Amino acid sequence: MTEKEYSELADLLYPNTLDTSFYFNKYKPRDVQGEVTRIAPSPTGYLHIGQLYQALVHRMLADKTNGLFYCRLEDTDGKREVENAGKIAYDMLCRFGLKPDEGYCGDNNEVGDYGPYKQSERVEIYRAFAHDLVKRGKAFPCFCEVTSGKEEILKRREEELETNDDLEVKDPCRELSLEDVKQKLEQGKTFALRLKSDGDKEKSYKFIDAIKGEKEVRENTKDDVLIKSNGIPVYAFAHIVDDMLMKTTTVIRGQEWYQSLPVHLELSKAFGYKPFKYAHTPNICVLDENGNKRKISKRKDTFADVRFFLKTGYPITAVIEYLLNLLNSDFENWRKNNPELSYKEFPFAVKKIGVTNPLFDFVKLNDISKTIISKYTAEQVYESLINWAKEWSTNDVAKIEQNKDVLIKIFSIDRGTPRPRKDITYMSEVLELYNYVLPNFEPTFNFELGAVDKNDLIVFLNDYKDNYQQAVDNQAWFEDLKSMSIKHNFVDNKTYKQNPEAYSGNVSDTSKFIRLAITGKENSPELYSIMKILGVKKCKARLQNLIEYIQKI
Repeated sequence: MTEKEYSELADLLYPNTLDTSFYFNKYKPRDVQGEVTRIAPSPTGYLHIGQLYQALVHRMLADKTNGLFYCRLEDTDGKREVENAGKIAYDMLCRFGLKPDEGYCGDNNEVGDYGPYKQSERVEIYRAFAHDLVKRGKAFPCFCEVTSGKEEILKRREEELETNDDLEVKDPCRELSLEDVKQKLEQGKTFALRLKSDGDKEKSYKFIDAIKGEKEVRENTKDDVLIKSNGIPVYAFAHIVDDMLMKTTTVIRGQEWYQSLPVHLELSKAFGYKPFKYAHTPNICVLDENGNKRKISKRKDTFADVRFFLKTGYPITAVIEYLLNLLNSDFENWRKNNPELSYKEFPFAVKKIGVTNPLFDFVKLNDISKTIISKYTAEQVYESLINWAKEWSTNDVAKIEQNKDVLIKIFSIDRGTPRPRKDITYMSEVLELYNYVLPNFEPTFNFELGAVDKNDLIVFLNDYKDNYQQAVDNQAWFEDLKSMSIKHNFVDNKTYKQNPEAYSGNVSDTSKFIRLAITGKENSPELYSIMKILGVKKCKARLQNLIEYIQKI
């Protein structure tokens, strides 16, 4: 076609649109020193842990460079949209301390001068840029019955590249004349807009990815769909237009988009726009049943939904610091050397992100969580517990409030010391962990005596129960137990019997049965403090319960 015919074709396909210069004049360059980054969730489901992982990169990069982080809602897939999903995604970003500086902020609310920040409200903008591409001969209408959306394009591209990365896809409609197009439109046929690729499959060019480093990619040779037949743009088109106008400087996204990079770069070139900086993050994975890595799945992995961590009661900081461990391998050493500093002071850098897909490790997350909670005061533990229950376990609220004093007492044991205990991993386990200080607790026993003589143990427990009284301190309590152990010559390993003079009063063999009687558990905080909290009467009753259980063994 001639230049005049291209212009006529553009007016025919997209009549009554504004010139793109209007939007470039409307959205002025930002007065921002550093990087402008964005998160663009889709309201087709919950916020994925992988998106939180990427949002952390956006937030940290913007903060470290005195830049700006904004949120754009990619709500163009009406068929799959889930009610309130956009609002929930934004709320989760805020809850995890990653609140965007501007953009979409839930429901129909937004803040900033570069909106609208919902793609469904930017259709006229996309029409203007579609008109511009057609006018310059960079795009054409496709009247084929089947066109693909973002996910289909991505899946097909991955399948094609696995078998033949030289594949060249030229759509038959690219050679339609202006008259052909007019005729089809008069027949009422709908069209999708495709990129008129001028790439050469024999050529490639070097490209620097902020994470992967210098790479070589082949030119795009595929006439990819830009706008579907319903007028809604696919990711490639909308991403380029929106990020151009919103002045994004670095596009941070999952590495699954790396294969689509050639078409995105060609599209930027078609618009006459300098390509953005790109950073393709590795994907967080888990091991499948065969021991192979796979991406975290919305269908298979409950923790894919970031609300899992709130519902379980993990400290938000624990989740963020764990993700930082995955992103920058030197974070762990930095944290050891700076135990009191906020993670926000960590010298985060995109270039330090590894290229290998990391595995999600709950053992590591739990260790971080225990360390963080161990630094809480008893009152802070209680506040965390009651706030968690009010949101996620309302049936427990009354129980927690009614037992506030005793819970704070148990939380206080071994807290605020150079080596505080680390027994709480998350709030949802607290009531079960410390159920022995709650009213109406009835321990259930399930253990074997092993080499311990049943009758000897019963005699010991009866004597200890009958003579038990509250000691003045932990040392006095220990001496009482040691004295009773020696009196009954009761040590499982027979140390005392073999050498009474060398016996130093190791009461581990007797205290474990006292602990079972009082708490129903083999591990607990300091036993003296627990027994002091419960009082003599309750302790004697629980010792009697254990005696009766042992008698039935």
